Amino acid sequence: MAATTKIETGRGIATLINVFTVAPERQAELVAVLSRATEETMKDRPGFISANIHASADGERVVNYAQWESEEHFRTMLGDPSAQEHMAEAAALAEGFDPRLFAVESVHHI
Repeated sequence: MAATTKIETGRGIATLINVFTVAPERQAELVAVLSRATEETMKDRPGFISANIHASADGERVVNYAQWESEEHFRTMLGDPSAQEHMAEAAALAEGFDPRLFAVESVHHI
């Protein structure tokens, strides 16, 4: 069974939330680059769980919400030349980006 995104407390996983600032006319291109990077490289890296790419309605932001089994898995991916190539391509399209690792502290449902 393929891993899927589960947002819940106590899982002990590393959650990457990377917010890209982008010119609206480049938003679709950045989404395509991040999606391709996930399919071609990230999903095959050890510890990868899932990635979700979000495009803001105003066209000025793209958010990558990705889950890794651990911070160590995430950090190892950062050293991979294939991953670095994709990350550089995404960075070149963005006006700025702010990657951070998070832990889920609270989840609420209806």
